[in-house]
Amino acid sequence: MKQVDLLAKLQTSGIEISIPALSLLEGQKRPVSDFELCALADALHVSVDWLLGRE
Repeated sequence: MKQVDLLAKLQTSGIEISIPALSLLEGQKRPVSDFELCALADALHVSVDWLLGRE
């Protein structure tokens, strides 16, 4: 999935994030908030546990 597509999905969930901020998340150089984590899981159709490496 392209970053712009993911950003569009996040925006529909009420999450406003920039491309540079998303890049920092992907590179694990920026902490993710709880509501961002839930929105990311929903947008990617995975569980929060999967994103956290618990599955």
